[in-house]
Parts: sequence; structure tokens; C-alpha cells
Amino acid sequence: MILDPIPTAPLAPMADGAGPHVVIIGGGASGVLMAAHLLRDPQGQARVTIIEGRNMLGCGVAYSTSDPDHLLNTRASSMSAFPDQPDHFRDWLATQGIAAGPDQGDGFVSRSTYGAYMASLTLPWSHGDGPRRLRCLRAVCVALAEDGCGVVAHLADGRAVRADRAVLATGHALPEPDPDGLMQGSWEQGPMPDRDDRVVIVGSGLSMVDQVLSLLRCGHRGEILVVSRRAQLPRVHAATRPLSIGIGDVPLGAPVSRLMAWLRGLVRQAEAGGGTWRDALDGLRPHITPIWQALPQAERARFLRHAASWWEIHRHRLPPESAAPIRAAIRTGRMRLLAASFLGVERDGDGALRAVIRCRGGRTQQRVKCAHVIDCRGIRRDPEQNAKPVVASLLGAGKARIDPLRLGLDIGPDAAVIDAQGRPSDRIFAIGPVSRAAFWEITAIPDIRNQAADLARRMVAQPVP
Repeated sequence: MILDPIPTAPLAPMADGAGPHVVIIGGGASGVLMAAHLLRDPQGQARVTIIEGRNMLGCGVAYSTSDPDHLLNTRASSMSAFPDQPDHFRDWLATQGIAAGPDQGDGFVSRSTYGAYMASLTLPWSHGDGPRRLRCLRAVCVALAEDGCGVVAHLADGRAVRADRAVLATGHALPEPDPDGLMQGSWEQGPMPDRDDRVVIVGSGLSMVDQVLSLLRCGHRGEILVVSRRAQLPRVHAATRPLSIGIGDVPLGAPVSRLMAWLRGLVRQAEAGGGTWRDALDGLRPHITPIWQALPQAERARFLRHAASWWEIHRHRLPPESAAPIRAAIRTGRMRLLAASFLGVERDGDGALRAVIRCRGGRTQQRVKCAHVIDCRGIRRDPEQNAKPVVASLLGAGKARIDPLRLGLDIGPDAAVIDAQGRPSDRIFAIGPVSRAAFWEITAIPDIRNQAADLARRMVAQPVP
């Protein structure tokens, strides 16, 4: 085995065991959750290697921010890493002396705090006096191959790691930085603009909110122009009483039009009882994956075209603490929402940037002079064009394929990666955002932890092929 830990403190040799050795490619939240669920097996048999190119284990794109104004968009009570220990995160916060909000400890904490919690999940197996069943390699995995004895993860420096099974936890397919330097990605740490500069932000979702909050925190005074097709902001969290909805109540497999009509009926039911639309959506949440998996491909495509944007602004909500400064910025004119298509960005003869847009309903292009353009168009990127090296290698070798709607890898209901001939692997699996095509709602911690727990149970219980 290869040893290059994160952090750089040396680890003792990994314990031998009769259980599977699983290599996890990606050490963000998905990878750490997968490792934690494998390692907490009461029989103590599984061994895990995490391969991650970043320095901050458990953080990934979502939790590597250092801005304290970047908050989780889910309450602390729902963010435990373990479904059977719902207070695990809140208990950890208490040990750190961190308040979890004024509402009986059920508020919204910073994402950097949650990144620290994620990193802490691996400590019992990488430190202390017990057997060391976890190794973390700071490296980039460029290829993954199967052979008769298991899987082999090939690293960028020429080394290789052999294991029994592999789990892809590579996160979102993010585009490479703009080679011309004209547009900054929402995940990039770019220079802050001068206080009076106009900034154009493309997209009006949660990533945009983070960018605006960072600008406001730094005292930015120039106009912040937010361009999106519908100019809709994420809705705001409020107290809910989720409706009690059984899976038998859900019209599984029905056309999207009927599903939406049924959901509107649930909203009316919630409002008649003195609640809000939030009660209907939160009651529906446990059934989202079965609903998605029961939809025919044509209906999934129809949902993506007509309903996904509206679903996401209601489903993925803002903490009130984040919504207040956004509303104030709009009210005072420091921020402006514009319904328009973004066509690109160019630099004119005097070196100034200009965002090229077309307002909704219009036919002519407009060029908006600005100092910065920030791309916050979210996570629905081309999964092949923006694939991580290991995913690109699997695609190139025919060991994986993109799903027909190009949401991500084609994944079976048991999280197995499906190859170019439609055969599910019995050694290579995928969890978290990379498996979105099969599960749809698999970007939030409550969903990923359930997926990781289920896959870990099956890996430990099933003999190594």
C-alpha cells in the first residue's frame, strides 16, 4: 500500500482484515461519508483508502469556503453524518463550543464549520492507539481499472493502489477555469473587485447568494447585476410541519403534468391546515428518489425542461440570515435582478469587459460594461466535457457511460457504475453528485449519508467477488 496522508502526520501500517478494502476516489463530503460508514462497521473489518488531491479532507467545493457568511442551507438538526444518530452534528458543535442558532440549537451554521465536522469523522480510524484501517493519499487518480483480483487506481505520479472495490465520490463536474481569464467560476478564489466596480453574476441560485454576501462583507458599493433566465431567487426557510405522505399516496410513474397537479393539491391541503407550500415539499422529500426512478426517460426530460428550475428554488432554500442582506441590497439598488440570457463575455478595445446578454422577450443583444463576470450557473454542467480525469478514463475505456439525459454517469439503483454495453459493475460504484442521473436529489448531505450508509452495509455484508 502507498502512504501519503492528509494531514502529513505519519500513520501506522494499515490493519489486516478479512473484510473488503475499498478505495474511495474523492475526499470531499461524499467520500468522507462513505469512509465513515464503512469504518464504523461493528465487526471492524473494512479497510479504506481515500485518494484526494486537495489539502482539506472532507471539505470539497461546498465546504472549503472560509467566509463566515456562507451558511449551510439546511438546519443543523438535519446534518448529522449518521441517520441512526440524528444529533451527532449538534453534539459535535457542542463539544466545539459552537452555537447552532437561536432556535433550540437548530439554526444554520457556517459551511466552513461543517467542513471541520466532516474532517473530524475520519479521526478515530487514522489516529489513536487502535488499528489503523484508514489511509488518505494526497494525489490525483487518473484511471481506474478492474482485473481478476479487484480494482487498481492509477495515480498521476505513476503509482498505483490495489483494492477489492472502488467508490467514485468525485463530486460535481465543474468546468475548467476560463483560459482567457474573462470569467471567474463561483468555485474559484479570484481577486476582489474595487468597491465601486460593477460586477455581473450569471445565475441567481445559492452560489450567487454566496458571491453577493462576500462582496457585501468586503464593503462593495458598485452595482451587482444578477442575470438569469427567470430572475428568481431561492425561497427562504421558515418553520414547517411536513405533511405525512406515504409512498402509496404518490402517483409513481405518472406524467410530470399529473405529478405537478398532485403536488399543487398537496400545497392547497397544507395551506388549508394553516401551513405553507414548505410543508408539502418537506413531506414529499423521502419519496423524491422513487419518484425520479419511476419516471420514464421522456418524462424526466420534460421535468428538466419545464419544472426543474422552479423545483430547485423552492426545494433548496435560503437561511433567513442570508436572505436579509440580499433583500436589503435589492431594496437599496446595490443589487439588480435581470431576466435575460447570458451569451458570453468579451473585452473591448480599451480593455474593459462587457457581458453580452439578451433580455427575456427581446431580440437584440446588449453589452454591459463591467469589471468582473462571475459564473454561478449551478451544477448542471456537461458531465463528459467537464469530467474529472478518472471519470474521463472510465468513459474512454468503455467502463462507464453518460446517462441519456447527460446529467452524469449512468448508475444502477444499487449505485453500480454501468459500462458502455449496459452492464453494471460489481466492483466500481458511485455516490453523491456524480450519481445524480440515477437518484436526482443526491447533492444534499441527508440524501448522500443515506446512500453511503446503504452502500457500506452491502459492501461489508457481501463477499468480495
